[in-house]
Amino acid sequence: MIAPDGEPITARRCQALFMVTATTAPDGGLLLTAPGAPDLVVPLPEPAHTVSVRFWNLERAAVGGDAADEWLTATLGRPARLVWLADTAARAVPAEAGGEPGDVFNLGDTAPIHLVTLKSLRRLDDWIAETAVERGEELPEPLDVGRFRANVVLDGALAFAEDDWKRLRIGAVDFRVAGPCGRCVMTTIDPETRAGGKEPIRTLARHRRSGGWAWFGMQLVPETLGEIALGDPAEVLP
Repeated sequence: MIAPDGEPITARRCQALFMVTATTAPDGGLLLTAPGAPDLVVPLPEPAHTVSVRFWNLERAAVGGDAADEWLTATLGRPARLVWLADTAARAVPAEAGGEPGDVFNLGDTAPIHLVTLKSLRRLDDWIAETAVERGEELPEPLDVGRFRANVVLDGALAFAEDDWKRLRIGAVDFRVAGPCGRCVMTTIDPETRAGGKEPIRTLARHRRSGGWAWFGMQLVPETLGEIALGDPAEVLP
């Protein structure tokens, strides 16, 4: 989503986005839903219909259409446009994020796939509880994994074992581990209530800080094409 000036709209600055859910429609388009708003199916845009954008190194993106723009504007309470990137190879994964020549992705921040593990999340919960006890604060509820906006959530691996992974197979698809994910203020906002706080950044900065960032989760780049699904087995590769 972009503002009228072409700048991207993210939940970092527009928390109303937490209300919006986007899923694939049966016909391949996009289904947009939000509490109190009618569902909207957006067909795949025509790549020839583009608008100027100011997103990283991109200059143009396909428009989602007037209906999508009107729905988003009403739902978010601010002017907004839906855009789509037809050329999935238009952006290279940045070298500073572990990208190698030929690594490409779409409209994400740094890489095509983001992975977190539940054991690492539970370890983080323990650290946060320890911090609260030290500071005489009320013990917080365990974090919802949705705060980290991961594409893939794995169960079964030891806490932070992913720090040492180089390659990974999920289902029939092989991935290269490009590097860790630096966390931003988005993780301090409860996606259900939109209430903000200091955690988990405060505690991550204490236990997982390096190079000015607090790290949690890993960025992946697919090495092969294929589909992955809920329940697929995962295997660490050499």
